[in-house]
Amino acid sequence: MALFSTKSPPLVGVDISSTAVKLLQLGMSGGRYRVEHYAVEPLPPNAVVEKNIVEVEAVGEAIKRALQRSGARTKFASAAVSGSAVITKVIPMQADLSEDDLDGQIQAEAQQYIPYPLEEVSLDFEILGPVRDNPEMMSVLLAASRTENVDVRVAALDIGGLTARVVDVEAFAIENAFKLVADQLSVPKDATVAVLDIGATMTTLIVIKNQRTIYTREQVFGGKQLTDEVMRRYGLSYEEAGMAKRQGGLPESYEIEVLEPFKEAMVQQISRLLQFFFAGTEFSKVDQVVLAGGCASIGGVAEMVEEQIGVPTIIANPLAGMSLSNRVQAQTLAQDAPSLLIACGLALRSFD
Repeated sequence: MALFSTKSPPLVGVDISSTAVKLLQLGMSGGRYRVEHYAVEPLPPNAVVEKNIVEVEAVGEAIKRALQRSGARTKFASAAVSGSAVITKVIPMQADLSEDDLDGQIQAEAQQYIPYPLEEVSLDFEILGPVRDNPEMMSVLLAASRTENVDVRVAALDIGGLTARVVDVEAFAIENAFKLVADQLSVPKDATVAVLDIGATMTTLIVIKNQRTIYTREQVFGGKQLTDEVMRRYGLSYEEAGMAKRQGGLPESYEIEVLEPFKEAMVQQISRLLQFFFAGTEFSKVDQVVLAGGCASIGGVAEMVEEQIGVPTIIANPLAGMSLSNRVQAQTLAQDAPSLLIACGLALRSFD
């Protein structure tokens, strides 16, 4: 199964998160992208735990429901494994290697970096270009994941009625979608930008410079903590708490006693992730913060991050410049847009 794939028929991007399946298919119309089909389908609790699929059948059924609701007709999909399940390494190689020699060399190099037997691993590579100041060498990005991580996603898609054409890496999908957000930034193209995808149980930091990922890190933190607190405090079920978070109807005390402390915790997590980045690299600042994922839609979060961290902060909307097919509801899509960054990056693989 390729982690980087070649041109294929239209693909539907399927982002399998801890609480929902997000499905998105893009087309082209009049020289710009168009949202053809999309759906977000909730998952049963614990079907996916910290990005690991535990109940393949339940995830497959959710994909099937999402596919039906979206009206998408394509049978091919791209999905992604999370960063913690993938080993990536940029390695320098001779620029004049033939394809066969390169393949053999990659296998030999992979054994040094991958702590599993190679027969248990799905491996792929992409040539990034010449090494700076040394045109005789090229940089090659190696990506590897245990085959079982790939297989379980392929199996879930299969149950859902889709064939996996591409299994990508979530960080690369975010980088792919980032180019659609780049125009919304207030900083130059070569700036250092921190993208934080804050989902239900995981927060992923991806730092991008010159449109390429230079750092990634995952941390266990997300909106489920807010849902759990709403359940505990107001005696609601998981479904009721999730609904109340989105649609309101909670006591007035909710804002001050529950939501504000959660927002503060979120800013702390963002600050901590950035500190890890500064400590582990030669960088001491980022020029802009981009918030994505379900938690990015919480009112006032961007302003709070900007004020406390002191960096201009925006909410990602990768779909902002796109036209919509008549079967897509603009208002619902606008609400979901920040959480569709990974799905969007995966859907863009149709145009590789």
